[in-house]
Amino acid sequence: MPAEAAESVFPQLEALLPHVQKPIQYVGGELNSTVKDWDSCDVRWALMYPDAYEVGLPNQGVMILYEVLNEQEGVLAERTYSVWPDLEALMREHGVPQFTVDSHRPVRAFDVFGLSFSTELGYTNMLAALELAGIPLEARDRGLDDPIVMAGGHAAFNPEPIADFIDCAIIGDGEQAVLEVTALIRAWKAEGRPGGREELLLRLAKTGGVYVPGFYDVEYLPDGRIARVVPNRSGVPWRVSKHTVMDLDEWPYPKQPLVPLAETVHERMSVEIFRGCTRGCRFCQAGMITRPVRERSITGIGEMVEKGLNATGFEEVGLLSLSSADHSEIGDIAKGLADRYADDKIGLSLPSTRVDAFNIDLANELTRNGRRSGLTFAPEGGSERIRKVINKMVSEEDLIRTVATAYGNGWRQVKLYFMCGLPTETDEDVLQIADMATRVIQKGREVSGSNDIRCTVSIGGFVPKPHTPFQWAPQLSAEETDARLAKLRDKIRGDKKYGRSIGFRYHDGKPGIVEGLLSRGDRRIGAVIRAVYEDGGRFDGWREHFSYDRWMSCAEKALAPYGVDVDWYTTRERGYEEVLPWDHLDSGLDKDWLWEDWQDALDETEVEDCRWTPCFDCGVCPQMDTHIQIGPTGKKLLPLTVKNAAPSAG
Repeated sequence: MPAEAAESVFPQLEALLPHVQKPIQYVGGELNSTVKDWDSCDVRWALMYPDAYEVGLPNQGVMILYEVLNEQEGVLAERTYSVWPDLEALMREHGVPQFTVDSHRPVRAFDVFGLSFSTELGYTNMLAALELAGIPLEARDRGLDDPIVMAGGHAAFNPEPIADFIDCAIIGDGEQAVLEVTALIRAWKAEGRPGGREELLLRLAKTGGVYVPGFYDVEYLPDGRIARVVPNRSGVPWRVSKHTVMDLDEWPYPKQPLVPLAETVHERMSVEIFRGCTRGCRFCQAGMITRPVRERSITGIGEMVEKGLNATGFEEVGLLSLSSADHSEIGDIAKGLADRYADDKIGLSLPSTRVDAFNIDLANELTRNGRRSGLTFAPEGGSERIRKVINKMVSEEDLIRTVATAYGNGWRQVKLYFMCGLPTETDEDVLQIADMATRVIQKGREVSGSNDIRCTVSIGGFVPKPHTPFQWAPQLSAEETDARLAKLRDKIRGDKKYGRSIGFRYHDGKPGIVEGLLSRGDRRIGAVIRAVYEDGGRFDGWREHFSYDRWMSCAEKALAPYGVDVDWYTTRERGYEEVLPWDHLDSGLDKDWLWEDWQDALDETEVEDCRWTPCFDCGVCPQMDTHIQIGPTGKKLLPLTVKNAAPSAG
């Protein structure tokens, strides 16, 4: 790498900042950010969350990897985010490349450009960053001095739509994986980069835990389905395995959470209290791909909260996981933290609470020191029948009992989250959402003796995801989704007695169709993404930037030569024998088990949580040599430390 390539571009950038909105997001220097000496490091990572700073900075995944890498001797990691269209235009005009916010070095000067995708709608932002960085968009056009472009995050469990643009993908937990990759790059560089880029990628692929799309050929059947995916190099595995970190207490990151300079979507410090979920909700990709459940110990959580608050000064702690109230010691954790920070007015929050895991003691602990905001519950389906289909075992009685307790204890606002377009769903299933909301308000008025209570119904469109039992399911078209939601809206608004107390928020069906195209797409979708990008597509996760018409017209042109279309990828049901684009990526889940669970869904059969019942043979534990890790440890949080005591030596 030529030394001059790594010079800071801040002098050129600074001249552009007065002409853009929110220039603060590009200047770096956040509390707890790290700038290491470039020349004393031999492996250098540029980490990107491909969205705006305000969404990307609080992202836990990037923050953890940033710290894990920077703790290593001779390794540096810097961050970069998507630049808004106003700055992008100026950078192109003035020849300023995509830069990191830490030391404003060009992204192309780094060894690895790692992107974390929690949603597929960031793909056009990746192409914008590559082009601004001066890195060829397609992997096959890159040379020895271009960084290795690596994808991670939940969307990387099906990286096929971006296979042309990335050099490799890592599926699963990143903490250990990035260190293994770093060691391989370090050795290859020390040997004088033998065999060039291809040799490095081959070494990565041979580990069995790094997927290099260029080393696999995809063959298609005449009807457009995939015939098979075959390695085209010797020594490359037929299936690539996910990474699983088994002892979360050994990885207490982030220790020094970043404190943003500009306002961001989450103004709090977050601690991940466990990883994985075995509730088995059939729509939930995150729950399926992060198995098995691995709990952080109560004492480990306490130490992370203490260090994090000392390092940041935040006044709220988010206890993160896919279902935080399911932690085997959640009551003790909440009480212990509330006791410890009673004088400091530190608020605690759980992202959303399961109806059947909610209890008023827990809720009271969570709000003891902070403000009593609304409670969020996610029944997901409006009818008992559809909740059996999706394996969300919550009865309407459970919900009413829970909200009655909440309203009776002084809460005034409850938010309920549902999905529209679930497999086998009818209009009637969705219209029952209005009945449920009405019962909630009715019960709330009854127990609180007040009419001043609210219930907000929030609805998202269902998108079938890879590695879930619904990966074979047809998606509801945008038109049908919109029609169904219009009927629901009319029913809620037409209710003279309760309608005014029910808020109604929903997304139209169009973004869901694009997300569905990208989430279950194969390599042919790369041409669509590129066409959308070249037509100006950016920030597709933002309503004001998203253009459904652009996606549809680009897809029509790009897919025509293959004889498939958007409906083929979205609203078409798949069969058992079909090779799915991600079948060669091993999430640990047995495909036959997923298929049986899909058949159970169609039969409206519920399945228990395997954490507390015998194993259902989903395949994860034996195949990944992992196991469910849960407490209780029997320990309590207090007294861990005596506050305001003299600092100990050491």
